[in-house]
Amino acid sequence: MTSTATPPLPERAPIAVASAPNGARKTHADHPALPITPDELAATARACLDAGAAMLHLHVRHADGTHSLEAADYRPAIERVRQAVGQRLVLQVTTEAVGRYTPAQQMAVVRELRPEAVSAALRELVPDAAHESEATAFFGWLAAEHIVPQYILYDAADVGRYFDLRRRGLIPPGGHWVLFVLGRYSAGQTSSPDDLLPFLHAWHAETALSAGVRWAVCAFGAREAECALAAALLGGHARLGFENNMLLAQGELAPDNAALIRQFASAAGVLHRPLADAEQLRSWFA
Repeated sequence: MTSTATPPLPERAPIAVASAPNGARKTHADHPALPITPDELAATARACLDAGAAMLHLHVRHADGTHSLEAADYRPAIERVRQAVGQRLVLQVTTEAVGRYTPAQQMAVVRELRPEAVSAALRELVPDAAHESEATAFFGWLAAEHIVPQYILYDAADVGRYFDLRRRGLIPPGGHWVLFVLGRYSAGQTSSPDDLLPFLHAWHAETALSAGVRWAVCAFGAREAECALAAALLGGHARLGFENNMLLAQGELAPDNAALIRQFASAAGVLHRPLADAEQLRSWFA
């Protein structure tokens, strides 16, 4: 008799979801649930963890609400988040300059904080050849300290720049991943899944250097979830949150950051790719 049992699906790699809940510029005037204070960040971290996030991308503010890269502003936020979620989220600090901080200042806060993870835009930290020596020392220090960098790439040219720095040894191999920012320079700064294609074309053109390096996407506007699903279909990971988008896929305002993650997690279920937890994420870079 022929069996009619459905064969099991092949095991699928987990998707790491990061929450980017606030960014550098938005305030409560943009959304009352946008977290700014340490207590608000802690509550958001817990809600996003419960929704399926493995990582929190952390921005902090000065007392006046403006963007800060000061260790004195980071420490209370990190402490409150850790009290709320323990080690169940990877905490990634940002080095975003927002036109206020120099590359030296961006790197200095990371050296002072020694976080477990950091995001770094290559075009900010290595804007030209004159900054290469300092950046090389910094990237080497991150590797030696086992701090996981995520290199932010804004277009296919940035992908090429990343490969050039890898090829010349300025970025050490292993122990890092990259973030493709979709639609940063599009009309109205609204992303589309099609925006991923130039990144992947450039990425897969360098098989020797891209092999084994994980990539994720972030996107702007109501198609954020579609962009994240496109990445998931193609083997990537996702960063979601109010930093770049406050709308659900239907176009309505999301009640909070966790709702964006729950929406993605529900849609990703059809891909049979489970969501990674923080320990799985950490193990990829150990």
